Amino acid sequence: MLERSDLAENALQALHDEDYDRPFNTQSLNADTLIFTKGRHGQSLDGDWNFCVDLLDTGLRQKWFAMTPEAPEDRIEPWDYDPYMGETVPVPSCWQMQKEKWYFFEGSAWYTRPLEHNPMPGRRQVLRIGAAQYDCKVFLNGAFLGNHYGGSTPFCVELTEALRPGQNWLMLCVNNTRTLDRVPMRNTDWFNYGGVYREVTLFDLPEVVIRDLFVRLEGGAIRISAEVDGDCTTARFSIPELGIEADLPLQDGKGEITLAASPALWSPDTPKLYDVILTAGADQVQDRVGFRAITREGTEILLNGAPIFLRGISVHEDDATLGKVSSEADIRRRFAHAKELGCNFLRLAHYPHHERAAEIADEMGLMLWEEVPVYWAIDFANPATRRDAENQLRELIRRDRNRASVIIWSVGNENPDTDARLDFMRGLAEIAKAEDPTRLTSAACLVNHAKLKIEDRLAQHIDVIGLNEYYGWYEENFDELGEIGRNSAPDRPVVISETGADGDSTDQGPKRGLFSLAYQDEVYAKQIETLRGLDYVKGMSPWILYDFRVERRQGIFQRGWNRKGLIAADKATKKPAFQRLAAYYGERAAIERRKAETLGETE
Repeated sequence: MLERSDLAENALQALHDEDYDRPFNTQSLNADTLIFTKGRHGQSLDGDWNFCVDLLDTGLRQKWFAMTPEAPEDRIEPWDYDPYMGETVPVPSCWQMQKEKWYFFEGSAWYTRPLEHNPMPGRRQVLRIGAAQYDCKVFLNGAFLGNHYGGSTPFCVELTEALRPGQNWLMLCVNNTRTLDRVPMRNTDWFNYGGVYREVTLFDLPEVVIRDLFVRLEGGAIRISAEVDGDCTTARFSIPELGIEADLPLQDGKGEITLAASPALWSPDTPKLYDVILTAGADQVQDRVGFRAITREGTEILLNGAPIFLRGISVHEDDATLGKVSSEADIRRRFAHAKELGCNFLRLAHYPHHERAAEIADEMGLMLWEEVPVYWAIDFANPATRRDAENQLRELIRRDRNRASVIIWSVGNENPDTDARLDFMRGLAEIAKAEDPTRLTSAACLVNHAKLKIEDRLAQHIDVIGLNEYYGWYEENFDELGEIGRNSAPDRPVVISETGADGDSTDQGPKRGLFSLAYQDEVYAKQIETLRGLDYVKGMSPWILYDFRVERRQGIFQRGWNRKGLIAADKATKKPAFQRLAAYYGERAAIERRKAETLGETE
């Protein structure tokens, strides 16, 4: 189709040019083009979109995005693809969950929908896509508007200049192919979903637009940073409940002020939130913000100046029916199960989760570890890979840095300690501190198992050392955990960021030995007994809350799933290890309450 049309321009080029992607790989939609959207009311573009998989990237070669609607009976050439009629899929969704034939599909797919526009003078139209896995190219009425890298962070694109009165056609080319230079790269341990799997919204904005707002407790005072796009020299900031209202001077669109205040502090026991409002010109945004201090002192993690133990659990975004799509009900169920476990903390692995997760954690009083997918063997020496990782980290931080629940930015997981990796990861840790100096940084570091010692050089450049260990599963001798602590003598907090064992709760699961529920429970019992004597450990987030789908796990008891969940993939069936961990966390919580009461009596 169309190889000889005016669109393709040249048959040989359309068929054989393997450089076809270069003009569309600008990565121009990034952290710098994000628009702050809290408190805004936009037009949802969720719903059915026309859809077509495109394994060979024929669409980019033949310029499908420039095709105009035409009735089939009026065409003088056969079309291989019709962006205006035919098969549809819902947005948000993962294409793997729509049809069995797409289950293992990796490549490009095209999404198309009409968009009505009634132009109004002095208004700007900005499209926000919550997440698309992985590379998303945006076209409007045949014009290429930019592309975004990163499968789990939001991005914005301004449509104003490309819109025309009446009907417009919006097209997205989404590609989830695993490559050596992406973040993550080819080899991962979670399912590679594809598609536009978070919400799509169109915002109608004034000429002066608030691009960013960062509100936090810093140095005992409330600090506000803002960025405004357009002709504006002063913004107005307020926290009505605290009686705060102040002008925020802007220079070159940016401004920062510090205000003396004594807000009630956010904590898991008292998750107090305040409405904050920023107005600039005709634009206004609002957010719900909690104020708290998270710091480290030696090997202690301090929340509002008091030591805490992180009673956690790790979680993936995965659902047996929806794939990577997260609904509000699913997030609240996830957090309710964490609360039932006795958790005050969750590790959101191994990529940015839905932004509602942190908002709901703010409300429910759960602390969060959020991370970017710098996972395993990233191409650390490649500048393109580094650019991708740095942008994903910036987008995550700018999206969630107003969330009191987020206490740790993690820059990676289980990377080999090389010079290139150290430079790469140290750079990410520095970016995290530059974007947000009010939170701790971490990474899941590696242990030298021959020496039984934490020798990861990155440990000196982060605040909290994450330690993934699977004694009883991938390693045998639990006594080595204590030896690691004695040999390493860490000068900062250590959190057991992963530990656990598989337990197959289906009828096909074994009754004893590896993959049995009894064995999983036994591993947890030994882990807990060992951890009771390790003072250097200041928290844990075992692997994992729910069983989750993954391509690489194809053993007779796995069958395409990682079964280390304390709850089965149905998100209802609790395994015996669930109650084992809940009892331990109840014990830890009681100890912490007694300490707090003793401290209160002393004061």
